[in-house]
Amino acid sequence: MIPLIFYDIPSKLEGNYWSPSTAKARQTSSCRFVLGYKGLPFRIEWVEYPDIAPKMKAIGARQTKLMDGREMYTLPVLDDPNTGALVADSWEIAKYLEKTYPEKPVFPNESKGLIRAFDTVVLNLLQPVCKFPILRTSEILSERSAEYYIAAREAGYKEKFSEFSPEGPKRDEHWAIMERIFNTSKEWYDEEGGKWLMGDTFSYADIITAAGLIWFKRVLHGDEWEKIASWHDGMAARLLADVEKECKAV
Repeated sequence: MIPLIFYDIPSKLEGNYWSPSTAKARQTSSCRFVLGYKGLPFRIEWVEYPDIAPKMKAIGARQTKLMDGREMYTLPVLDDPNTGALVADSWEIAKYLEKTYPEKPVFPNESKGLIRAFDTVVLNLLQPVCKFPILRTSEILSERSAEYYIAAREAGYKEKFSEFSPEGPKRDEHWAIMERIFNTSKEWYDEEGGKWLMGDTFSYADIITAAGLIWFKRVLHGDEWEKIASWHDGMAARLLADVEKECKAV
């Protein structure tokens, strides 16, 4: 089998990876998790933020639709030389991998619709607090990518980057919202009483959760991640470690 080509965004961190989209396979860590879980060989091509549009246009990738309705070139993108497929957006990549390589399903028991709804709920929960990790993300990018990233976020949110999550009341509010999100997540995971959201059955829902955790762990300062990891007797750190092990990402 020819290794698949996975386009991801680099950082200054060890190992380069950080993005939740590429992790999920829309957040980028999720893509890597799906590929690892299914045992598919792949190689990574790193693309800096300013180079995404020209590079994706050159290889023939399609634009993806953002939450505000705009269309633009984004990562992740997956190139499968075994089938000739070129797929953009982590959700579309996950669906493609599930259909093309059905062994070890990530959408078990016809759960795709429910997990799509879960993905939307998670994104909506994170919206009020995402400016905090966005702020930290700018610190781990190369200078070229950081400049592009900051300008794009300022344009998108129509707010100065320095006002995204300054120390003080606004940061305190972000921490309070984040803790409520993790309280909600714990309630969801406690429902079935197993290791995963669906009890003893691993699914893409767990990858969605872990992709967000990867983002926090990689971009937040050490003491900030430790604060999150301490909630609910270490639930977040434990879940992330379990998903990484399940997906052979450790």
